[in-house]
Amino acid sequence: MFKKTLLAVAVSLFAVAAVASEVEEKVVRTAIEALGPGIQVDSVTPAPMPGFYQVVASGRMVYVSADGRYMLNGNLVDLKSQTDLSAQSWAATRKAALAKVPASRRLVFAPANPKHTVTVFTDVDCGYCRELHKHIEEFNKQGIAVEYLFWPREGLQTTSGSDTPSYTKAVSVWCAADRRGAFNEAMKGGAVKPATCENPVKDEFELGERLGVNGTPTILTENGDVVGGYVTPAQLLKSLSKPAGSKGG
Repeated sequence: MFKKTLLAVAVSLFAVAAVASEVEEKVVRTAIEALGPGIQVDSVTPAPMPGFYQVVASGRMVYVSADGRYMLNGNLVDLKSQTDLSAQSWAATRKAALAKVPASRRLVFAPANPKHTVTVFTDVDCGYCRELHKHIEEFNKQGIAVEYLFWPREGLQTTSGSDTPSYTKAVSVWCAADRRGAFNEAMKGGAVKPATCENPVKDEFELGERLGVNGTPTILTENGDVVGGYVTPAQLLKSLSKPAGSKGG
C-alpha cells in the first residue's frame, strides 16, 4: 500500500512538472517571438543553467529565463569542466539537421573510400569558395569527401522581389545535364547555362540560416562542428584527424 501511494505521488508530481514545463516553454517562445516580426523559433529546451531555457531562433542560440523576462546572448561555459556547452549543443543541432539531407540533395565530390566527410555551404560567386574548390582533388586524395550545399550569399530574392543572380546560378548548376561539370565551370568563373527544375537550393539556404551560417564557405564536420571558412587540404585534414573531444584550433 505504501509503495503504491509513493508511486501515485511520484506520477502526480511528474505530471505537474510536465505541465509547468509546457507553460514555461510557451512563455519563453512568446517572449522571443515578440522581439520582432519574422523571428522563427526552432527549439525551446531546458538549459543546463537552472531557471533558463535554451532557444534556437533564426540562426541564433540564446538563453531565456523561465518567466520570459531575461535573455542572455552568448556562449554558456561550464567552468568546472571548462566545456563550452553552447558549442556542444550547436554541434548536436547541426549534426541532427544535416543527417536529414540525403546524398541525392547534395553535390558530392568523394574518393572511393573516404576517411572523413565534410559538408560545405557554398556559393558559386564566392571567391574563397572557388579557391577552396581548386583543391578538390587534393581533398579527395587526403581521404576527405566534400559534400556541397548551396547557400547564395545574396539571399534568394532582391528587394524588388526578383531572384538574385547567385540564387539563379545555383539553380542552373543543379539543373544542368552535367551537374558536376557545371559546378566545376561555375567555380572557375565560367558562364552557367540558364536552367530550371525541381531543386533543393531554397531549402538548403534556409537550412543554413537556421544553423547559424552567415558566410561562405562554411565547413561542417560529421559531428556538426564548424571547422571554419577557407582552409587548405592540410589544415582541414589536421582538424579532422584530432581525437574526439580534443581542444584547440
